[in-house]
Amino acid sequence: MKKTLRSLAAATALAAVGAVSALPAWAADTIKVGILHSLSGTMAISETTLKDAMLMMIDDLNKQGGLLGKQVEPVVVDPASNWPLFAEKARELLEKDKVDVMFGCWTSVSRKSVLPVVEDLNGLLFYPVQYEGEESSRNVFYTGAAPNQQAIPAVDYLMNDLGVKRWVLAGTDYVYPRTTNKILEQYLIDKGVAPADIMVNYTPFGHADWQTIVSDVKKFGSAGKKTAVVSTINGDANVPFYKELANQGIKANDIPVVAFSVGEEELAGIDTKPLVGHLAAWNYFMSEDSPANAAFIKKWHAFTKDTKRVTNDPMEAHFIGFNMWVQAVRQAGTTDVDAVRQAMYGQKVANLTGGVSEMMPNHHITKPVLIGEIQPDGQFATVWQTEGLVAGDAWSDFIPESKKLNADWTYPWVCGNCEKPKFAPLAGM
Repeated sequence: MKKTLRSLAAATALAAVGAVSALPAWAADTIKVGILHSLSGTMAISETTLKDAMLMMIDDLNKQGGLLGKQVEPVVVDPASNWPLFAEKARELLEKDKVDVMFGCWTSVSRKSVLPVVEDLNGLLFYPVQYEGEESSRNVFYTGAAPNQQAIPAVDYLMNDLGVKRWVLAGTDYVYPRTTNKILEQYLIDKGVAPADIMVNYTPFGHADWQTIVSDVKKFGSAGKKTAVVSTINGDANVPFYKELANQGIKANDIPVVAFSVGEEELAGIDTKPLVGHLAAWNYFMSEDSPANAAFIKKWHAFTKDTKRVTNDPMEAHFIGFNMWVQAVRQAGTTDVDAVRQAMYGQKVANLTGGVSEMMPNHHITKPVLIGEIQPDGQFATVWQTEGLVAGDAWSDFIPESKKLNADWTYPWVCGNCEKPKFAPLAGM
């Protein structure tokens, strides 16, 4: 037994040495980029691929000579879908690893866990996922969609193009779905929808037993009015949710589902044939036909050595955010957070759908909005999109206490939650 244990220990040690030797030998003086994504737990289904995308872009940048004459070193941690652990890992990245910037988080609860850390230590976080708005920090750049870049246009499409009259707002029980649905409820009521025609339901992370809930949705949709589900369900709970829709015969023609957190990566583990016609609202789909997207996909497949690996919207958000950060660092001539932040405003990067996204003074970017239908191969066919790019709002016009607020981190305002100015600038100013 002792001999077996000694052999196992020796094999483990050799494996560890092999793993370390396979990594690049970083010089002492590098520019460090923290990657803060869950590689285990309920959110690994969505976040692992974002870690891989960041490694690809850093590798590509280093092959081009690096940044400011230095190589860029990725520092990867796993917060393991544990929201308090996100704060601990972020502090570790900033204080111990001395990273110059962080790219990460998916859920809003993980971002809000990290928020006081980056504000306390003056770190910089690029957040790549759609979220509920109602936040503006000088230490966070929000490259995912705000509600006016995803949720509101999706509801407009369902209402105007599909004639939806009854609404199921189904979400995971945490801040993003609850706040987004608060906005949507008010928006629907303002549009004349009766409260009785709005059903709201929340489930925990990783929820697996959807039979009763889907049955309730089916019953709610049998009242003779066109019904749709607006889904803010996150992570691996989407797999049994969509399977149960298929089990109960709910098809897109009957009760369409529009999802805000289901993309190509999540569909990769599902038989999508029964889900054809259900919808997702994003700012990018892998199926978009543009030279930039074709080049990105080719590079992704070469890096992963797997032509079956898909791309998705948060990957594009990281692509935009990372390239904006690189441009800002070059413009500032330093990775100093204060200098880079100032250089970020007005940065423009060609996105993967064929437009050019710009960083606004409220730390949000301009993005197109796309509605896509699920196809049998797990891809999306775009059925609707905005004519141009939409600037993200930090504060919703559909929450009374937020409607009056403004976010502008450039001089002279330098504020994320000030009341909107009610006066015209002086002549010559």
